[in-house]
Amino acid sequence: MAAAVAPAAPAAPAAPPARAPQAKISEAALAAALADVPELARLLEMDPYLKPFAVEFQRRYKKFSEILRNIGENEGGIDKFSRGYETFGIHRCADGGLYCKEWAPGAEGVFLTGDFNGWNPFSYPYKKLDYGKWELYIPPKLDKSVLVPHGSKVKVVITSKSGEILYRISPWAKYVTREVGNVNYDWIHWDPEYPYKFKHSRPKKPRSLRIYESHVGISSHEGKIASYKHFTCNVLPRIKGLGYNCIQMMAIMEHAYYASFGYQVTSFFAASSRYGTPEDLKELVDTAHSMGIIVLLDVVHSHASKNSEDGLNMFDGTDSCFFHSGPRGTHNVWDSKLFAYSNWEVLRFLLSNIRWWLEEYCFDGFRFDGVTSMLYHDHGVGKSFSGDYSEYFGLHVDEDALVYLMLANHLVHTLYPDSITIAEDVSGMPALCSPILQGGGGFDYRLAMAIPDKWIQLLKEYKDEDWNMGNIVYTLTNRRYLEKCIAYAESHDQALVGDKSLAFWLMDAEMYTNMSVLAPFTPVIDRGIQLHKMIRLITHTLGGEGYLNFMGNEFGHPEWLDFPRKGNDESYHYARRQFHLTDDDLLRYKFLNNFDRDMNRLEERCGWLSAPQAHVSEKHEGNKIIAFERAGLLFIFNFHPSKSYTDYRVGTALPGKFKIVLDSDAAEYGGHHRLDHNTDFFSEPFGHNGRPNSLLMCPSESVGKARQFDSEENKFREHKPSLF
Repeated sequence: MAAAVAPAAPAAPAAPPARAPQAKISEAALAAALADVPELARLLEMDPYLKPFAVEFQRRYKKFSEILRNIGENEGGIDKFSRGYETFGIHRCADGGLYCKEWAPGAEGVFLTGDFNGWNPFSYPYKKLDYGKWELYIPPKLDKSVLVPHGSKVKVVITSKSGEILYRISPWAKYVTREVGNVNYDWIHWDPEYPYKFKHSRPKKPRSLRIYESHVGISSHEGKIASYKHFTCNVLPRIKGLGYNCIQMMAIMEHAYYASFGYQVTSFFAASSRYGTPEDLKELVDTAHSMGIIVLLDVVHSHASKNSEDGLNMFDGTDSCFFHSGPRGTHNVWDSKLFAYSNWEVLRFLLSNIRWWLEEYCFDGFRFDGVTSMLYHDHGVGKSFSGDYSEYFGLHVDEDALVYLMLANHLVHTLYPDSITIAEDVSGMPALCSPILQGGGGFDYRLAMAIPDKWIQLLKEYKDEDWNMGNIVYTLTNRRYLEKCIAYAESHDQALVGDKSLAFWLMDAEMYTNMSVLAPFTPVIDRGIQLHKMIRLITHTLGGEGYLNFMGNEFGHPEWLDFPRKGNDESYHYARRQFHLTDDDLLRYKFLNNFDRDMNRLEERCGWLSAPQAHVSEKHEGNKIIAFERAGLLFIFNFHPSKSYTDYRVGTALPGKFKIVLDSDAAEYGGHHRLDHNTDFFSEPFGHNGRPNSLLMCPSESVGKARQFDSEENKFREHKPSLF
């Protein structure tokens, strides 16, 4: 139940770690750290338990500053350094010629071949430069036209020191495709005569972030790979209508293996061609901007595909070009390659990649994948982080990777201050989302990854009548003070084969037979629909400073997600989103869809995601009631499977008249319409549960509701918000 009251009280400072840190720091060392890190004092003021680790923050910040200074002295600054894509790869010159450049430190020779020279491997050799770089100039034809036209196939030929002849795709390739029947991708020279011109400016950074996690390929109900065009025309209007103001685009960076969900990247500068052309993706982003929707890219810099013929691996014939050499360069669990973040040219490549997506495609920021794997030498594999601060500092932390993330965040926010970066970190590293000047990582948000795990645990291991209200509240509120979190009940991870979406956990096989409005509610479908709404609402309102939903899950998409692969006979049946289910008035999916829409619209109006953390006044185990206040709303949830309550007293901070503004039991959301929305509720100066005022409510069985108060100079005045 959600109700509107006083603004929530500020969140308490960060709780101490699970075990008090044993590290000590001298006054002199602390003073030196405070002198070197401009705003470290602010961080330590907010969390004094970090003081013993001040030297660690000092070392990280000094390393970041030193690299930034070296870039300035040797490259003319990070602005120039991050424009590698303007010279590396293949580029048309003003005279009609072509300039080509590669970094291949382990190569004996480098050549360009392709359709333009009949695939002669050695007729166009590159000239060797310092620091493992190679360049080539190809003059224009006599008529001043380019020798390598737009759309033609090309390859880099590497002769290795061992005498091998290797055909490679440039790491800077902007477009690669795979012909039907072929195993490997082809590099296509992309230089259209009339490139797409953006028509709309970037939207301003939203006050509250409501993210729609999206995958273009599965966005159609048909058993095929959907296109950028399809997403633009059919999915963007749905996202806008649902009240989301941000799209997180998955699987855009080219990946040879479709079933990798885009997390085994082969070409970092190429937008995936399986959905269409680069110009089609630009149109998608531009159209989203015209709707006031910002677009984030799911960027994968934590690892890369092991592919060599159409990936980065062994590009120059060695295992140490872009990656660590030997065992350190391989992620054994993911079977992928790991970047050498301390390498100068690797930094140029990755930072330029960040800038490329911002500049060329006008993305508004990034969700960085696999950050936990980057932060620790053991990649966090098999590790359960307890919260002891010693787990986040010391030699087991990969400071090269951490400093790269600081550089990336510095670049993003320097180029576009309104850009947004999100860290996928399960470890909970302190200060990862604190400003760099405080010694932090510089991210804007981190994913609250414990929340979906909690919901899945509850659904797997407990009957809902045995759910612990205190444990739910603890999970939803257990986050670091002033480090913003993206809350979500489920993402793509929970929908993948081997697991089930929340809707499927709640209703399982009955979703196939009992979702018709012509059939009476069964207990399973009734309870499942009500809990689906309540889980999402309490996560949205209590769990963070942003909210994320994976496409289709807002309406309880049936079944799981599975990409075509050998194990399922290359079937697309589960690699699609059946949006048409919400358009069928005879199916109950529309109720969940409507609730999700109105939940987002109410947040847009009231702004609880941008408000201070909620003040929880009640988490009653026997009654299964949770009540809290945030952003001028009073939220009341009754999770009891069978009990309703009459004249239930709830504490509140402010006096006033309350009206229902969101009711999960409303008929338009598949509820039983047991509440009269015209009823006025009045608080009185009767203290309850630590709040100075209270009011009597009637939270019906298994319902979540929101009520809003209104007061002016201690006088009640009529307030009739539109009811969703």
